[in-house]
Amino acid sequence: MPHFTTTDGTHLYYKDWGTGQPVVLVSGWLVSGDMWEYQAQFLAANGFRVITYDRRGFGRSSQPWSGYDYDTMTNDLSELIESLDLNDMVLAGYSMGGGEVARYIGTRGSRRVAKVVLLSSITPLLIRREDNPDGVPPEVFDGLRAGVMNDRADFLVRFGRVFTGAEQQESVVSKAMLDWTFGMAIQASIKATYDCIATFSETDLRADLRKFDVPTLLIQGGADPVVPINLSGDVSAALIPGAKYTVYEGGYHALYYTHKDRLNQDILEFAKF
Repeated sequence: MPHFTTTDGTHLYYKDWGTGQPVVLVSGWLVSGDMWEYQAQFLAANGFRVITYDRRGFGRSSQPWSGYDYDTMTNDLSELIESLDLNDMVLAGYSMGGGEVARYIGTRGSRRVAKVVLLSSITPLLIRREDNPDGVPPEVFDGLRAGVMNDRADFLVRFGRVFTGAEQQESVVSKAMLDWTFGMAIQASIKATYDCIATFSETDLRADLRKFDVPTLLIQGGADPVVPINLSGDVSAALIPGAKYTVYEGGYHALYYTHKDRLNQDILEFAKF
């Protein structure tokens, strides 16, 4: 299993599939890089070199005590990209991973990046505060922390049903898929799981989005209960110059599975043309 070691000694597990223009897929909170398996297989089969990885604290990567802020995790991403000498890449982030993509462009620029995809992304700022009065009340994120610390396994089961939309009558999510999601989530460090709540909810990425200077595709579920569209996709599309914005009407948060065929085609067409 390939691992890369960062300058602070953190081992990152990654997969490197296919050949061609590189596509780097950054996962969301709780899950590992395996969440992208439908997209990774599809894109690699269609002429791209696809890299997925487990961020620090999650999956098969190291579980250090600290470093679960966007600056450190973006540095991990940057070092992995440099170690593989990736250029002209499509850089895609899902949910929390959208924050790493935004901070990467905001701090490293687009020298190595051809295009960006933000999927169900938490950008630019979720939490309610004086300069973000329509944001999510802080008490909601306090509830996530309490769930993690009181009974993490039960919390992960319940949260998995919410973000996949499994409780909806029209849901296509099987129990096996929920079990798979739980397996990825429980593998993570409780410290990483807990610390990342503040990171994805409180980090202001508005200035980073304004620095985007490459073609960008934003995809958001119109009924996303985890990352409300009015706080994320709508605002991000307005901040990113020339962004292409696609809404999957009625879609929930786990579009990588529930809408995988449509999503695969949208990413492929955007990456190719």
